Amino acid sequence: MLEKFRFLFKLTSASDIARRYFVTNGFDGALTMLGLIIGFYSSNSVSITVIISACLGATVALTVSGLVSAYISESAERKKELNELEQALVKNLDDSAHARAAKLVPFFIAAVNGLAPLLLSLFIISPLWFSLLGISFPLNPLLLSIIIAFLTLFILGAFIGKISGRFWLWSGFKTLLIAIVTAGIILSIEKLL
Repeated sequence: MLEKFRFLFKLTSASDIARRYFVTNGFDGALTMLGLIIGFYSSNSVSITVIISACLGATVALTVSGLVSAYISESAERKKELNELEQALVKNLDDSAHARAAKLVPFFIAAVNGLAPLLLSLFIISPLWFSLLGISFPLNPLLLSIIIAFLTLFILGAFIGKISGRFWLWSGFKTLLIAIVTAGIILSIEKLL
């Protein structure tokens, strides 16, 4: 069974597509959490339970959006490719590996696209959960979550660099710079308010 899935993923380049979706939606999830947490951190007057609720609301929205949008778009793309292949071959491919891939791959891509922001967001807000459980840290849990968000974005950038054959450290620093600029914009807007 696993070998069959590997064949279908290779046939459709699903692993490459899933990797791109994971990085893209994971980046969205991490940057969204960073924005929310920085906003709460600078306001300095919101309870941890409210912060967790807001972060979970955003996480659920990103997850559902990732699942549904990826499934709809990938399903349409796979059906289009299958139809084009059938027209080129002048043959019905309903019982082929291509048809099975057209049905299964969108589920796989959707799962990856939806799970990326979910897992990364939960990882980023984990210090907030731990603080609710009474576990203390040497740093404020919000500040620790911000550091984890920066680290997560750096790792995503380094991963992109490694995939593209570029210097991973430079790619990591580029995504970290994006996170820092985003944080600066958020803090500047909050000062204006």
